[in-house]
Amino acid sequence: MRQRIKNIVEINNNKGSRCFALFIQALILVSIVTFSVETIPNLSQETRQILWIIEAVSVIIFTIEYILRIYVADKPFRFIFSFFGIIDLLAILPFYLAFGVDLRSLRALRFLRLFRVLKLVRYNRAMRQFTKAIKTSKEQILLFLFVTLILIYFSAVGIYYFENEAQPEHFSSIFDSLWWAIITLTTVGYGDVYPVTIGGKVFTFIILMIGLGIVAIPTGIISSALTTSVDNKETE
Repeated sequence: MRQRIKNIVEINNNKGSRCFALFIQALILVSIVTFSVETIPNLSQETRQILWIIEAVSVIIFTIEYILRIYVADKPFRFIFSFFGIIDLLAILPFYLAFGVDLRSLRALRFLRLFRVLKLVRYNRAMRQFTKAIKTSKEQILLFLFVTLILIYFSAVGIYYFENEAQPEHFSSIFDSLWWAIITLTTVGYGDVYPVTIGGKVFTFIILMIGLGIVAIPTGIISSALTTSVDNKETE
């Protein structure tokens, strides 16, 4: 019995598994549409009731799916604390926590329903390969994030000493300078805060050049991992 359920719930190349995957994907899309429609102002009470029924049915099915996945998992606790296990839990948790909470908390809980979009990753082959590529290159990505944080802090310190006297209202401290450092290194450049001194402008030019390289690094890391993953699959 357990093996039969596992063959349907898990992603396998059989008719039952494909039908189950298509059904869950369709239900996720319906749930996303329902979530969006709920934000429309001045909805009638009848419409809100219908939306609530759709949401309740969706959550019940997602809950059954979650329980079945725990049941068929070789290591249940490992699945519960895995990426997809957490996503499956967050997809249903807001509905059950919504009872007996105030309006402000309810709005925050409803936002968590957005995590249902991530459930689609499990059923999309390309997205599964992308997830696998990220897992493969996680050490390089973590190193990149660590170096980026150091550069952001270095940039904030540098611009603070260049611009503090000229613009104390914008660069009053290193913490205030962090905003400039982030938007400059990411090459966003909103223009709300910018240097006016010669030293600050030269320093900004250097940081912008570094920022251009930083934007390209994670793309190269993930692209390399994806290429390796595809090559290994073709070899198999």
